[in-house]
Amino acid sequence: MTRLLTPDVFGLTVLPLLGAAVALVLLTMGSQPEVARYAAVLPLAYLIGSIPWGYILLRWRRGVDIRQLGSGRTGMTNVLRIGGGKVAAAALVLDLSKGVLAVLLARMVIGATGAEVAAGLLALAGHNWSVFLRFQGGRGIATGLGGLLVMAPLPAAIGALTFIPVACVFRYVSLASLSGMLTAGGALAILSLLGRYSSAYLAYVIVAGTIIIWQHRDNIQRLLRGTERRLGQSADKP
Repeated sequence: MTRLLTPDVFGLTVLPLLGAAVALVLLTMGSQPEVARYAAVLPLAYLIGSIPWGYILLRWRRGVDIRQLGSGRTGMTNVLRIGGGKVAAAALVLDLSKGVLAVLLARMVIGATGAEVAAGLLALAGHNWSVFLRFQGGRGIATGLGGLLVMAPLPAAIGALTFIPVACVFRYVSLASLSGMLTAGGALAILSLLGRYSSAYLAYVIVAGTIIIWQHRDNIQRLLRGTERRLGQSADKP
């Protein structure tokens, strides 16, 4: 499948089909039984998350397969090392939007916090294990944050604001990402206890956080050994 996954092919086939599917679900599923709405939204959330923007952008700009360079991941950090700041910024926004769209779709069509959590987690799973890349992908920070932005904007903002100083001071994107995730989770736990947010959203952070930590296990090992790549280092073959 990946041999056919050029930017042109993806843009002319997969993206229009996904866009049409989202529109169809929004227009027709609102009055359907709850089981049917879940059956329509949740697979679509996974497919939205599976769009491998980092892979597509670097195939388009550089003609390279991101999985063969750097960490082999398709997320913003590896895109930055290979394609530079502008491409990385585009990948970040697009990956973030996947989580936002999946959760908003669940909110609009199903209207239950449990559905939002499930859609956000499936978008995260799609990003990390994309059906379009033989179940390869990224680590999940941006897509996970996008889902949290819809569900609990304040903790998500606190996590994002934590990322910036940690990345600037230590220059480890992995450390900054994990720090931001843990801070967002802590903030959400406190605000959930205060009644500001549903406890279902806390379940989202726990499950998503566990997945993200697992996806960063190699980074954590390199951080402990002192061999982790710093922000700005060029990418080599994995």
